Amino acid sequence: MAEWEIRAAVAADVEAVAELRAVVLRADLERLGRYDERRVRQRLRDGFVPAHTWVIEAGGGFAGCVSLRPGADGLWLEHFYLDPLLQGGGIGAAVLRRLLSRCDRDRVPVRLNVLRGSPARRLYERHGFTVESEDPVDVFMVRPPLPVAAHDS
Repeated sequence: MAEWEIRAAVAADVEAVAELRAVVLRADLERLGRYDERRVRQRLRDGFVPAHTWVIEAGGGFAGCVSLRPGADGLWLEHFYLDPLLQGGGIGAAVLRRLLSRCDRDRVPVRLNVLRGSPARRLYERHGFTVESEDPVDVFMVRPPLPVAAHDS
């Protein structure tokens, strides 16, 4: 696995994140008949909250991002994008483990939605997320907090 770290996002990160979102989601959105070159970036810009977002860096440069947004019934994992050249190398799983261990310590459930047919769903299932509901585009998943000792094994 490549060396990586996460840092707090700043407002200036929005364009790099919007561009990565467009790249990462393109195939799934096209398959679902939902890809729009402008809209995929603008939706990120409209909802970007640096206070809830971390930037993933690998090799000294921008590699991805992830957000944990407070919701009425836990946290929402959003905007979890990793450079396609780094996918499958363990960085995404390591980032997810780190974030989920914090949520477990705080006894907070985590929710997310993933596009139907996205290979990312398997990553989330491996980390304890289960399907809560589905619609024609999204699969909504939830993960209750695990006992903190579960991470020690």
